[in-house]
Amino acid sequence: MELTDIQRAEILTQALPYIQKYRGKVIAVKYGGNAMVSEELKHQVMEDITLLHMIGVKVVLIHGGGPEISSMLKRLGKKSEFVNGLRVTDEETIEVVQMVLAGKVNKNLVNLLQQKGVNAIGLSGMDSGMIRCVMRDPELGYVGRIVGVDVQVIHDSLNAGYVPVVSTLGCDEDGNVYNINADTAASWIAGAMGAERLFMMTDIDGILRDKDDPSSLIPCIDIDDAVALFNEGVISGGMIPKVECCIDAVLRGVGRVIVMDGRVSHSILQEILTNEGAGTMVMERKEAK
Repeated sequence: MELTDIQRAEILTQALPYIQKYRGKVIAVKYGGNAMVSEELKHQVMEDITLLHMIGVKVVLIHGGGPEISSMLKRLGKKSEFVNGLRVTDEETIEVVQMVLAGKVNKNLVNLLQQKGVNAIGLSGMDSGMIRCVMRDPELGYVGRIVGVDVQVIHDSLNAGYVPVVSTLGCDEDGNVYNINADTAASWIAGAMGAERLFMMTDIDGILRDKDDPSSLIPCIDIDDAVALFNEGVISGGMIPKVECCIDAVLRGVGRVIVMDGRVSHSILQEILTNEGAGTMVMERKEAK
């Protein structure tokens, strides 16, 4: 149904308080998975970021690229191997990871934003010593454990009017390159930026009390709630490290973390510009009633 001019004006008026709330604030978006694989959804995410940028929100886009890495390795005749969800990364694999993340994926996202009318700049955790790390486990090879971040280059890019697009690679003191889990990198970067919000885009509605029932979405939890949900087994499997990263982020100073379904059209705008929101909000402590 096509909206009338009056309806469009009413929608903009209703969005005004939210625009005022987030104008000038830092919003971090961790992006990857199914939302990245679908070209239609990819364009919608870029449109959301474009709109936020145009209304004065300082958006930082942090991305992974697991499916693209696996696809490239397969084309090169190399099998992907995972241990506890982490990619085993030997010397040959880290070269492919660097090429795909800092090259193909990063620059494609920059290009998409440019096409939407946004000045975007591609960065990696290797640039300006942004992500400092050490080897996480010798059995995993070049998979990094973050020991520190320096986000000055991100601040500089934002202040110059760019949308920074950050690929999750890091270096150690000897200059060795490491693959970094994108959720972990996003929690560190968003925390160091003092971000108002961090959006963790995933392939489920949020945190579900029953993983097979989308209607069992839990709209809001704090750290105490999360501990209880861990103990009850409600948060399990692949959601455990993701929620742990959410908790780390709020403890590092992020205002709120939203675990949201990146497969839903314009889910970022739904969360920021409406009362209903999207996904599950994670905070350090719920406000006293």
